Amino acid sequence: MIDLRSDTVTRPTPGMRAAMASAVVGDDVFGEDPTVQELERRIADLLGREAGLFVPSGTMANQIALQLHARHGDEVLVAEGAHCLWYESGAAAAIAGVQLVSVGLDGEVTPDQIRGALRPRVDWCPVTRALVLENTHNRAGGRVISPTICRAAVDSAHAAGLTVHVDGARLFNASVALGVPPREVAGEADTVSVCLSKGLGAPVGSVLVGTRDHVRDARRLRKRMGGGMRQVGVLAAAGLYALDHHVARLAEDHLAARGLAEGLTGCPGLSVVPPDTNIVLIDLRPDGSVDANAFANAARARGILLSVFGAFRLRAVTHLEVSIDDIRTAAGVLRELVRPVVA
Repeated sequence: MIDLRSDTVTRPTPGMRAAMASAVVGDDVFGEDPTVQELERRIADLLGREAGLFVPSGTMANQIALQLHARHGDEVLVAEGAHCLWYESGAAAAIAGVQLVSVGLDGEVTPDQIRGALRPRVDWCPVTRALVLENTHNRAGGRVISPTICRAAVDSAHAAGLTVHVDGARLFNASVALGVPPREVAGEADTVSVCLSKGLGAPVGSVLVGTRDHVRDARRLRKRMGGGMRQVGVLAAAGLYALDHHVARLAEDHLAARGLAEGLTGCPGLSVVPPDTNIVLIDLRPDGSVDANAFANAARARGILLSVFGAFRLRAVTHLEVSIDDIRTAAGVLRELVRPVVA
């Protein structure tokens, strides 16, 4: 099988497994795991922040951030298609107790859109407390939001009295694509989260960074949500290995994604959104002749795994377990599958 469903399907490499096996560990709830502490320090330094907190998932990182920045009943603006709106099982309402409002287009949010979404300070409206941006943006096809656009959004939010969280699950992809340091992608947001188990290839974990006060409060929220872990240095070691060995190679994933898009360009019956990074969105002809589920099932039968992203949209994600030869094979199979539909 050529698995293009997500970059979360990657498995630890032999070198990563060796690093995990030899990790020095301690009880992280007591603050005694040196490998976790090193990972938190490294990520905080890379993003230009005071401190970091290792958490089990990006969803938990985002939900902690929402609770840091807003109170129950408050409203939070989120970039259109945000992960915390689409893919976190309603946790913003169920756990953080906040109302999310979508703003912007394709992951980009302008100062005017922020100002236009602010609630008046009257008793019958929720208080707008925060803004969440996402970079790269998953539902926009791994789109990179430029530092200039992010800076304008963050500055506008701060000027309006809002705090800002950046969901940087694939922030290192943005950094590599732009050729700039991760801290430049993170900008001046109040908190930032990065995922270790997507393109970086670690099995588990995200890191939330911010001020020391943010991280102090986040530790309590992590524990409350069941995220306090004990000898978790075995997982943090995988994250450290990924930082040392898997960041620069993200450019290979971006090249593979472009190769897949080029291989499908011009194919009758489908269109492709040119990728910025490692996500390729494939749109089928919306005339009812074939839907995304049927096409994905046909692709699976031919050994290609895709994600269904809408009634007529599919997603393919490249990663460290997908070779250029795999991409050529996948493109050929997908072109063959669409021909009978068009005919």
